Amino acid sequence: MSLPHAILVALLEKPSSGLELTRRFDRSIGYFWSATHQQIYRELGKLEAEGHIRTLPTEQPARGQKKSYEVLPAGRAELARWSAAAQDPKPLRDVLLLRLRAAAVVGTAGIEADLHRHLDLHRRQLAEYEEIEQRDFPPGKDTPQDRLRHLVLRAGIDLETFWTQWLTHALEELAELPADLPADQSR
Repeated sequence: MSLPHAILVALLEKPSSGLELTRRFDRSIGYFWSATHQQIYRELGKLEAEGHIRTLPTEQPARGQKKSYEVLPAGRAELARWSAAAQDPKPLRDVLLLRLRAAAVVGTAGIEADLHRHLDLHRRQLAEYEEIEQRDFPPGKDTPQDRLRHLVLRAGIDLETFWTQWLTHALEELAELPADLPADQSR
């Protein structure tokens, strides 16, 4: 996924200013595609220059007034093209997994505390997603758009469930290992 496409999605859901987009990214899209305020504003300029969005007219143009944007037909067409295109999954790059692999050869000092920290972070994120699910997807809220949005949220719930289960298992495994691992001689 690319940031311009995430912005197009957000603007199609609701025309917004750059600041409003930043806040919405923090509350929703940012759970699976993050962006800084500066990145969003830079992409808004590019999307406008490409004819994918436009600044909404204001009743009283004033210097320094926040601009709101809406998606133009060309932007909708680009988003439709992009969402229909095939994309391969991205290879997993996770520093925690790499650090565990390193612990196998240099020892486990410090890794247990960080596994506990990660477990706590994933448990909190899971609780937040479950709260959002309860609040935003009550029984009967099943329009096609709601079902697709709920599917995205379910991916987050399932991913956080995986991580909490895996980290719990990793901590159990670590507890069974000797305190000082011998140097790994395998190559």
